[in-house]
Amino acid sequence: VVPSTILPILLGALNGYALSFWRPKGSEALFGILMVGAFIPVQVMMFPLVRILASLGLFSSLPGIVLIHIVFSMPVMTLLFRNYYLSVPQELFKAARIDGGGFLRIFIQLMLPMSTPIIIVAAIMQVTGVWNDYILGLVFAGRDNLPMTVQLNNVINTTTGTRLYNVNMAATILTSLVPLAVYFFSGRWFVRGIAAGAVKG
Repeated sequence: VVPSTILPILLGALNGYALSFWRPKGSEALFGILMVGAFIPVQVMMFPLVRILASLGLFSSLPGIVLIHIVFSMPVMTLLFRNYYLSVPQELFKAARIDGGGFLRIFIQLMLPMSTPIIIVAAIMQVTGVWNDYILGLVFAGRDNLPMTVQLNNVINTTTGTRLYNVNMAATILTSLVPLAVYFFSGRWFVRGIAAGAVKG
């Protein structure tokens, strides 16, 4: 969950920053392709991704499942940060450029410190999505890195012995604790981030 949250947020923030302020040639077409990718069902891309990861030696490994989560999260992360940065006054960016700021310096010293609300929104969405993922973890993670959802399914759907409902409920509660804790401690920031531009554009 940790690398599958931090890396997509950093890459999504970088993409959104570039598409909002620098706008290289073909950026609108690239953004459109990313948005189309968000609507392609996971199942359609499952077999090609298995072949690609197997050829790279990453199938059934922790780096492999992290890479898969990064790929599938890019459209939404880019959309969130692009819309957020579009609400930032262009004059602020131009002033930083006049002061001699380059691409990375403006991003690290100016944009990221201003992005706390939307980073919290992105983190909540990514943590929840990765933690609750079942199909990607089942296919790509391998036996040693199975997510909690797969483990929970294995506990509940066991076919041997008497069904232990108390154990099943305890496992369900333990599985849901992480998303609940994230929403509980970050709820105030989530509302601020949404109001600050997460659904604008």
